[in-house]
Amino acid sequence: MSSDLTKEQQEIKNAIYQLAQEKIKPRAIEIDEEATYPMDIFKLLSEYGYIGANMPSEYGGADLDLLSFCTIVEEVARVCASSSQVVVVQELGALPIMIAGSKEQKEKYLKPLAQGQKIGAYALTEPGAGSDVSGLSTKAELKGDYYLLNGSKMFISNGGVADLYTVFAKTDQGISVFIVEADTPGFKVGKLEKKMGIKGSPTAQLYLEDCYVPKENLVGNEGDGWLIAMKTFDKSRPTVAAQALGIAQGAYDVALDYVQEREQFGKSISKFQAIQFTLADMATQIEAARALVYKAAAKVNELTATGKNTDLTKTSSMAKMFASDVANKVTTEAVQLLGGYGYIQDYAVERMMRDAKITQIYEGTNQIQRMIISKIILTDNAKNK
Repeated sequence: MSSDLTKEQQEIKNAIYQLAQEKIKPRAIEIDEEATYPMDIFKLLSEYGYIGANMPSEYGGADLDLLSFCTIVEEVARVCASSSQVVVVQELGALPIMIAGSKEQKEKYLKPLAQGQKIGAYALTEPGAGSDVSGLSTKAELKGDYYLLNGSKMFISNGGVADLYTVFAKTDQGISVFIVEADTPGFKVGKLEKKMGIKGSPTAQLYLEDCYVPKENLVGNEGDGWLIAMKTFDKSRPTVAAQALGIAQGAYDVALDYVQEREQFGKSISKFQAIQFTLADMATQIEAARALVYKAAAKVNELTATGKNTDLTKTSSMAKMFASDVANKVTTEAVQLLGGYGYIQDYAVERMMRDAKITQIYEGTNQIQRMIISKIILTDNAKNK
């Protein structure tokens, strides 16, 4: 499958670019300062069909392929990373249901997620289990027609605003996944974290204390949780990579305009070779990241179309790792190019620099991505000898 955009995909990219520039960009500073979930952006993106963009049409989604979805994330993140979290986390929370949910679960839960009637979240990380998923301590015990969940989660995006959560817990058969509605007795939202960036995306602790979840809310079978989590990451990491790509592109846009307008020593600073070389490096890194992000998304499309998983895990990890590293490099350079103006909130690049950092951390730190990539390439090399 080609990672080049088709005419339809380019039209989708152009349409979300216009919407983001006209409707979301003017809200970006306020969203960052208010540090609250931008419900108006959620409603806007729902109205235009972007919330359920890659969810099945039979459940109210737009049924777009992942590459199209990544261009949506990219263009929203280009102007406001917090707003891009609105679509990224909605997809993340829905993915376990899309991957392994029953028809009844999809009808009951996926449909309102796809139509923007409910907000979703993904609850995997715990105080003692971040990169090491096997270290989960949250437990689920079968009690007749219910599972009794006890444990805690942390760093959960959309915590406190989500209507339902896909929660990972240990059962007798291993890690399992449950759909937990926010109003379930025994389910509580803890403190909201104060963060460096993506401040418009709430991050919270969750507590499950004798939380009774109906048996029918088990996603797949007991013990399927590990596989569901890995399949989810294969499909969600390209979207985080697209988010990082958008942040980098947005910072570059601001820097490029600034250096052509700013004059020092009697001429535009864009005439200085040092500035030109920095711009050249930024542009090249962004294009390289875009190629890898689109390739990873195209591989997900290939899996959907043919059932073949050709280097998907490796490519998804590469895209997430590389694009997030590029986002941090480019945003840092953008702040430097703007000098003192880059350091103040009136210009977007200081916000973008803060937002970029998290892309190297969530969905698996970049150190974890390097572990995944190296393990795959060493295993493949050993097989080929």
